[in-house]
Amino acid sequence: MSVFRIFLFSILFLGFENISAQETDSMVWWNPTNSSFPVVQGQAWPDQVAGTYHRLPEKSENTVRPAVWNLSKDAAGLSIRFWSDARSISVRYTVKGSHAMPHMPATGVSGVDLYAKSSDGESQWYRGRYSFGDTIHYHYNSIDPREKYHEKGREYQLYLPLYNEVEWLEIGVSPESDLNPLPLRQERPIVIYGTSIAQGGCASRPGMAWTSILERKLDRPLINLGFSGNGRLESELIDLITEIDAKVVVLDCLPNLVATKNRSLEEVLQLMKSAVFKIREKRPKVPILLVEHGGYSDGLVDVERKKAYTDLNRMAQQAFNQLQVAGVSNLYLLGKEEINLSMESFVDGTHPTDLGMMEYALAYEKKIREILKEPIGIYSTTKPVTQAREPGMYSWEERHQKLIQLNRENPPKVCFLGNSIVHYWGGLPEAPRSNGEQSWEDNFGDFKTRNFGFGWDRIENVLWRVYQGELDGFEADQIVLMIGTNNLHLNSDKEILVGLEILVQAIRQRQPKAKLLLVGFLPRVKDEFRIRNLNLEIAKLASSNTLKYVDVGPVLLQKDQKIDATLFSDGLHPNDKGYSLLGRELRKYIMPNSGH
Repeated sequence: MSVFRIFLFSILFLGFENISAQETDSMVWWNPTNSSFPVVQGQAWPDQVAGTYHRLPEKSENTVRPAVWNLSKDAAGLSIRFWSDARSISVRYTVKGSHAMPHMPATGVSGVDLYAKSSDGESQWYRGRYSFGDTIHYHYNSIDPREKYHEKGREYQLYLPLYNEVEWLEIGVSPESDLNPLPLRQERPIVIYGTSIAQGGCASRPGMAWTSILERKLDRPLINLGFSGNGRLESELIDLITEIDAKVVVLDCLPNLVATKNRSLEEVLQLMKSAVFKIREKRPKVPILLVEHGGYSDGLVDVERKKAYTDLNRMAQQAFNQLQVAGVSNLYLLGKEEINLSMESFVDGTHPTDLGMMEYALAYEKKIREILKEPIGIYSTTKPVTQAREPGMYSWEERHQKLIQLNRENPPKVCFLGNSIVHYWGGLPEAPRSNGEQSWEDNFGDFKTRNFGFGWDRIENVLWRVYQGELDGFEADQIVLMIGTNNLHLNSDKEILVGLEILVQAIRQRQPKAKLLLVGFLPRVKDEFRIRNLNLEIAKLASSNTLKYVDVGPVLLQKDQKIDATLFSDGLHPNDKGYSLLGRELRKYIMPNSGH
């Protein structure tokens, strides 16, 4: 019977190899190494690495220990983003080293992992067929390229192996399909310095490393500086970290700093304090998160193991307290009890299972959202997400990145946040079309005004943009907020109001000196009655939050309170005449001190 099973397995395996060869023969292959711009996400030094898929800059080979340098060649935390409408996607590549480890499968050590984003910003995981050999193959078939709003495909993110150096890699699609690599994201990253647990041991696949889960949950770039057995708070690594313009720096090295005859607990205490002082000297404002040891699954029965992590966590608490007394601000501590690992969270008593990885990620997400003041709620209007509902008209992500660039180069004084009604009005950055450009120029051209409108945006999309830095790094005089009409068909009035309130608080956190003008919903055909009542509630929301509120919609209505069709192009978007009326009315509320 056992011989028959081996024979059957061999037939199936050979059959799979034949299918794979047939599938890949006709594909068009793209090698990220040949891209005209950097495409490997998760690298802090993309233009300084010796190998395409390395994590540390080439210069560090002579400063960090050989073990750290060799581990930095592992592709943990690296990924490649691209846009495609393909019905089938294949990946082929080679790695250095063994495919698997005794406590971690080949799919985690050497595999890749494909995720996508829907047009509404929802993450989707793809099951791939795979085979491991001298060349590793992954095949993702039967992909439906149609989205809810279009048939132009979607964004993909391919996570690379956690514990091996990638020698070369190619992504293939059929000749009739598009594959367009996406550039590196420009938002400031979360930087994680840690041990094998941060590197990804023992996730079943790259996307299940807690760092990868956290990256998706926060939807923010993340730099994984986890080094298996070698996360020791060494000054050479801390020096490198200070080169990164990080959003948050995480120091999670205690599992590799257990006291030995060559390392005392006092030395561990000094390592933590020294690392924080050095980061704070070079990066005076960056939040720093110290992390306690997450514990072991056998801590209740193994006295020595329990003592090891308990002593380390006592040192972490002492370091945190002493640093605070020394005046170090913007410093935080994530405790073992907050991580809250269970008996079933470990593969070998030390390294997390996928369950443990998820528990780590959830604890980190909660803490970092508190640090960054990025709360989320229970309704869709309170959960920040991207969107790609109109890719044929414009690139949502490209416009977001352009705004961040413009704000850095020429900070605005008046910011109009909204959806397509604002987007296609006029001003900069330029939109693919403008329905009221002259009105925009006539009414706002003498102010230093910028258009933060995005076609098809909802409240949750603007919340994502605010969380991801569109209002950071400058001081505006006034923020004009016109958002929510695209939520009407999906959300109740209560959900819209709760979302608006979270968004208002997010704006105020980032622009505390700016006057915030909340604009009521503009009328739209067949929704005039609901909008009139909703605007009354929005006015109350503004009053309770001491905001200025204005309803400019009546200029677009007839005497019977129905929309004046002659002022609209489609019952929702004003035409040139409608924008002229809106502009003149709204100008009355723009601050006079917002000029050049």
